[in-house]
Amino acid sequence: MASALAAHGAQVWLNGRDADSLASAVDQSHAAGQATGGRAHALPFDVTDEKGASAAVARVLAECGRLDILINNVGQRRRQPLDELPAQALRALLESNLVSAWHLCREAAVPMRAQRHGRIINVTSIAGPIARAGDAAYTTSKGALAALTRALAAELGPQGINVNAIAPGFFATEANSAMVDDQSTQAWLHQRTSLGRWGQPDEIAGAAVFLASPASSYVTGQTLVVDGGYLSHF
Repeated sequence: MASALAAHGAQVWLNGRDADSLASAVDQSHAAGQATGGRAHALPFDVTDEKGASAAVARVLAECGRLDILINNVGQRRRQPLDELPAQALRALLESNLVSAWHLCREAAVPMRAQRHGRIINVTSIAGPIARAGDAAYTTSKGALAALTRALAAELGPQGINVNAIAPGFFATEANSAMVDDQSTQAWLHQRTSLGRWGQPDEIAGAAVFLASPASSYVTGQTLVVDGGYLSHF
């Protein structure tokens, strides 16, 4: 998503906690933007640290003068059945997946209101509208983030701010590497999805560019599902 936005000329600030991973992502996005003048910068902070998140938004405003797009893309997961998941573990997951997005939306909305323009994109999951056993915490957090998206679209729309979500399906990311290499999972996805395969990370890019661009000027409060036909395939 960051590389695609940079390739379309955006000044992208990437967040992360691991310095090496963040530097690699910044280099990749910066290279993608060379032809269009897009640039990428590192913005390290922990999204669950409200002071750090607020300081990060302030830094972007100080150096760029405005903030047009916010993408909340966090997805910690803890797969445990109900009777094994401590309440505190649920609280911690909600802090990272939901409360952090709420706080960053609140911070970003301030300059966006002043500009009378902004795009907020929350990355949810197909685990929001559907569920599976042993994954209640993650499903709860992503379902709540979709609800927050609708609520903020209603609240911020009059100030010129569009709020939408992207719900990815099964993507071949580093976090899913063990599942990607599992032959039985590959066979299951071949039968379960319309496209019959894993999604590749760059295939989420188009949805982000669309929702961040003028092409989506009359779209708000929506969740764009990018799942290879998982939800619609029976």
